[in-house]
Amino acid sequence: MHRIIAAVLAAGACASSSQAQTGQTAAAMPVLTLAEAIDRSGASSPFRDVAAAGIRAAEAQRRLAGLRPNPSIVGEAENVAGTGLYRGLRSSETTLGLALPVERGGKRGARIAVADAQIGRAGLQAEIARADLRLRVTQTYTAAAAAQRRVSIAEDQVGIAAEVLRAARVRVQAGRASPLEEQRANVARIAAAGTLERARRSAAVASDNLARLLGMPVGRLNSDWFDAVHSAGPSRPMMTSTSLTVAAARADLDTATAQVRLARSQRVPDLTVSASARRLEQTNDVAAVFGISIPLNVFNNGRASIALAEAQREQSDARRRVALLDAEQDVATAQAEAENAATTARNAAGPALAAATEAARIARIGYREGKFGQLDLLDAERTLLETRTAAIDALAAHHDAQARLERLTAAAPLSKDDHR
Repeated sequence: MHRIIAAVLAAGACASSSQAQTGQTAAAMPVLTLAEAIDRSGASSPFRDVAAAGIRAAEAQRRLAGLRPNPSIVGEAENVAGTGLYRGLRSSETTLGLALPVERGGKRGARIAVADAQIGRAGLQAEIARADLRLRVTQTYTAAAAAQRRVSIAEDQVGIAAEVLRAARVRVQAGRASPLEEQRANVARIAAAGTLERARRSAAVASDNLARLLGMPVGRLNSDWFDAVHSAGPSRPMMTSTSLTVAAARADLDTATAQVRLARSQRVPDLTVSASARRLEQTNDVAAVFGISIPLNVFNNGRASIALAEAQREQSDARRRVALLDAEQDVATAQAEAENAATTARNAAGPALAAATEAARIARIGYREGKFGQLDLLDAERTLLETRTAAIDALAAHHDAQARLERLTAAAPLSKDDHR
């Protein structure tokens, strides 16, 4: 049994030594703040490239919508390849001209209105992409900072477990305690070493995730920011009518309204005006030919398209109202979660942590002096570890809720017609 424990301790020491060297390399790097991480993510993020491409596509669609229909070249040959007088090309009549479609009903203006609404929606999508990226970076940064803090706690626990093991050996050698206490302390030391190894591995993964998001290596993170807790007060109403989510739903409604106008313009038939020159083979004379054509709305008069566009507009309006309700509920939930996490963090990191720390300190001294039993010491150490872990979890939950709250209440940029 002693040989197995010694082997496990030796393996843990080797792993800890290797990971400690990695930790020292990371510690040598400058502290990365959240603001720097957000700025860095905006410089090389593919998420913003997607939004920028969407804006370019909408602008190209706007240019396309403003183009007029192309004219057509009209060519005809009559009275050819017949019989008698019309054999061959002797009596042919050749017509060559130009046909020009004339749009009616304001179709071009309606197309431009739809394209303008789509440009506004694409611009909002770019703002949404920036807000989503900020939220993603903040959440990843929070997870990495919490993981680094858990590594620090695990390192402290390894040191505490080693100290308890030394005290147990002294008590056993002095004949004041059973050898079982030394074995129990050994088990606690091995468990602490395993916890440290897992914490370091989790911290490495969290840092790598942040590094991939930023496109740069990540070292130490700002612990002061992680420890900061915003003052929690009574819940207050926040503006959601100007948030990005609601603005996007309103932009979709604007696009649907423009589609209704476009569908109505399609009911007005277009004209096609043509002007041609006709050559008569028998007399070698040339005559002008003018024509005009207009389609008959017999089978498709455009009412079905209008009904479809109006139904889609009503659907977009309903979605806008749903988005407003969802935004209000999500904001209230995120605000309550942020304040609850702040309260938990204050309690865990304040009086509760101070009391648990003092209780553990007294238990260590009392155990060395033989006034307390080992179970009392282990219980005090477990309470301290749980309190510190709860503080970290509460801080991470607080920052996550704050980030989601900022995302939900991010205001959309004002447009020229935002007076509605």
